[in-house]
Amino acid sequence: MADTYTVDGAQAELARLRPVIDQVVEVRADLAELGAAVRDGVASRLGRLPELKAAQARLDELVSEIVSAGVEIKGIAPLLLDFPSVLDGEPVLLCWVEGEPELAWYHRADLGFAGRRPLPAA
Repeated sequence: MADTYTVDGAQAELARLRPVIDQVVEVRADLAELGAAVRDGVASRLGRLPELKAAQARLDELVSEIVSAGVEIKGIAPLLLDFPSVLDGEPVLLCWVEGEPELAWYHRADLGFAGRRPLPAA
């Protein structure tokens, strides 16, 4: 686990986490379907309450794997990840949101997502 990431280090960590991220997206969708079925008292092709509980446990495992790498999860739908970093001597968060092909944004911690800026050219 890194205390802070360089841009290259964060890019590499994001690539390493891609299979985990893909699983988060899949399990999140399963949870939505199972949750609606259990709430409405109808059957789902995915199962019932036991499968819902198993999916919740699996999502917790996946989230723990991401967090153990020192990556902050700021949102789950869409998945929003922040990698602590330093740019020009200032602490920042390198920011990636589900659907983006690569990590290309950053923001100051106190500004959050609204303060996102493109990473400076290398």
